[in-house]
Amino acid sequence: MHGIAFMATIYKEITIDSPVAKVWDAVRDFDAVHERLVPGFVTDCRVDSDTTDKIRVVTYFNGNEVRERLIGIDEPAHRWAYAVIGGPAHHNASVHVFAAGPIDALMEQGAAVIKKTLERQRGAAA
Repeated sequence: MHGIAFMATIYKEITIDSPVAKVWDAVRDFDAVHERLVPGFVTDCRVDSDTTDKIRVVTYFNGNEVRERLIGIDEPAHRWAYAVIGGPAHHNASVHVFAAGPIDALMEQGAAVIKKTLERQRGAAA
């Protein structure tokens, strides 16, 4: 029997009752994730100064350590990305901070119409 590998995409959105600038200031602080975003969940974060890339070593509450390379920061878009390196599994992630607003309600309404349309088409094809 052969193993099967696949890639999953996980998208998580949270609403934070705080100004975008304040949230972005904390989120973009790549070296202080253990202090500014997830204290207790991440217990330590230190910069690996032995490389030319921006790399941090993150220690989780269970003692696991992960090395993460900063891929890039897009200040105007309030977005940054990183990749886990040297671990047993491939992992990339990005964080994007943006203001919630009326577009969210429009997207929900549009998604509902897409769902209804596709389900109606499925029923007609049966």
